[in-house]
Amino acid sequence: MTNAHRTAITRVSLTDFRNYEILDQRFGDRSVVLYGANGAGKTNLLEAISLLGPGRGLRRTVFTELARSRGPGGWAVAAEAVGATGPVRLGTGLVAAASDPTTGPAAPISSTRQCRIDGHKVKSSGAFADHLRLTWLTPAQDRLFSGPATDRRRFLDRLVASIDPAHSRTVQAFEHAMKERNSQLAGGSGDTGWLSATETQMAEAGVAVAAGRAAAVARLADQIGDRAHASAFPPALVTLEGTLEARLDTVPAVEVEDEYRMQLLSARAMDKAAGRALAGPHRSDLVVVHGVTGIAAKNCSTGEQKALLIALILAEARLIAADFGGFSPILLLDEIVAHLDARRRAALFGELEALGAQAWATGTDRMLFSELENRAVFICVQGGRLAAED
Repeated sequence: MTNAHRTAITRVSLTDFRNYEILDQRFGDRSVVLYGANGAGKTNLLEAISLLGPGRGLRRTVFTELARSRGPGGWAVAAEAVGATGPVRLGTGLVAAASDPTTGPAAPISSTRQCRIDGHKVKSSGAFADHLRLTWLTPAQDRLFSGPATDRRRFLDRLVASIDPAHSRTVQAFEHAMKERNSQLAGGSGDTGWLSATETQMAEAGVAVAAGRAAAVARLADQIGDRAHASAFPPALVTLEGTLEARLDTVPAVEVEDEYRMQLLSARAMDKAAGRALAGPHRSDLVVVHGVTGIAAKNCSTGEQKALLIALILAEARLIAADFGGFSPILLLDEIVAHLDARRRAALFGELEALGAQAWATGTDRMLFSELENRAVFICVQGGRLAAED
């Protein structure tokens, strides 16, 4: 992939975001290495950039909590970028109410953030996906394979949404209908028509979620397989476990919807007793196995788990590029070199260069990124301030 298909964030401006009071920094279109002590603000900067894509960012933090602790209550993130359609200005944030000197900083006017593209207000952050695609790997994901299935479903849904932004709305529609059904069952409503309508919504959205996940996992597996013999990272064998996904392998989606709707109908008493729906895509799981050793990822060493995660992220990036007109996504890689030996560090940097993506990588030790000299912008982060190197 050439730079003609490269998207990049070239300038970032922050106001009252986390530990940044004011920041206005140009970066160019090369990759960026942010290094410095823990707590300096490296991850905060990556989080700010992650808000320039659909969703709640890499930490999934409540938006009101992103404001600087001693600030006025609001915050803003803005960037200049080279997007899929050319140069673009993206911005998002919360607007603070006027402060009162007698009561201290004011709360934001709303907990719903505003989003703008080239100065024009847009309905939601989903519109950013027309210009940029983002993906990331953070230390919290190091526990992906050994943690609860909820984490793996969230990881998978973010992957699906990166190639199909509408997927997030479908997941929200399913979760909303499921919550409504739980409430109706708990309240003992005698309105069976209302309950049936809610179950129909659950079935339609639930099967759509399962179908989107299954298609993405199949394509991810193909991407991994294509690079299995050309990568220093172990191939990850990925499969999706779930009743709806299994049925979709052999039965048309409309029939699976009917089956799931009838299953919900017959399970009302059990689900009421349990206080939740016992069947559906919210019970599915992403299963990952080391492609060389055959060991389940959850039982691999810390280093091999990290290598498998990187293999998944690189495959996801290639998948995004294939679906986004050949434009590579921007990769946010927090503490990416932790648990990697010198051979795999060099392999990672080589894979990123081959991908043609702008990567934003963080670490405490600058020397671990020495192979990126003259290929990346090095920035020292200290207490919410940046010092670029020549």
